Amino acid sequence: MNYLELGILDLLSSPILRTRIVMCILFIAVKQHPDFPLIIAANRDEFHARVTSPSHSWSDNPQLFAGRDEQAGGTWMGIHSSGRIAALTNIRAPQRERMDAKTRGELVVNALEALDDNSFLETLRKTADEYNGYNLVYGNLDSLSVFNSHSLEHHQLTQGVYGLSNASLNTPWPKVQLGVDSLNKACQKSEELDIEDLFAILHNREIASDEHLPDTGIAKPWEKMLSSIFICSPDYGTRSSTILTIDNTGTMNWQERSYDANGVETGRVHHRG
Repeated sequence: MNYLELGILDLLSSPILRTRIVMCILFIAVKQHPDFPLIIAANRDEFHARVTSPSHSWSDNPQLFAGRDEQAGGTWMGIHSSGRIAALTNIRAPQRERMDAKTRGELVVNALEALDDNSFLETLRKTADEYNGYNLVYGNLDSLSVFNSHSLEHHQLTQGVYGLSNASLNTPWPKVQLGVDSLNKACQKSEELDIEDLFAILHNREIASDEHLPDTGIAKPWEKMLSSIFICSPDYGTRSSTILTIDNTGTMNWQERSYDANGVETGRVHHRG
């Protein structure tokens, strides 16, 4: 697809849109595989010009392992030495965006450091209007939840396969349904879980047909470009893919792959904890 013809570069010139079109997608399998009670497959989509560090143990907070947004601080997904997990997706609702909102990346850090999930949930509800819209997945292997800042709804992720993009949990956008179906099939295979199968889910570049595109209030060329699981364009796209698995002993396995503007892999990170 030629995004120059679709006017994508004109859209990219807007500083307001630059604050709005920062997305991620998560696919989560809870108690669907005999060896891995939790599997999370995630893509981070961002402008290529935004300075970001790959996942690492933070020097100023060594209990955290996560990537880092060097422009605004915070992160989009991470784990804590205590076993806590957190990940965030933005809600695509341009009519509700504010230029003075706090950075959502701090929410992931706060979730990883939270000592009591009930108190943390209360704080999320009280402060939701201080941020632009988001979904926050947080908890640990035994209790994982997702909070939606627009509806203030909180869902416990019990046994099942979930998809979370830039609307509510399991909103049936084509790429969400595609990823959920693919992760479910990967979990049901009789042989050992293949990490490459999981990365293949995240690398799917299938674009939705026009009749199945969501209408989220942005220009149709953007809706089209953002309709694939893996997004590739000169200025904006999938910057990294992460697979997090937790096995029956509680061991976390984090694998991350980073990409350039052409969708070519530029680096890998592997962490066990």
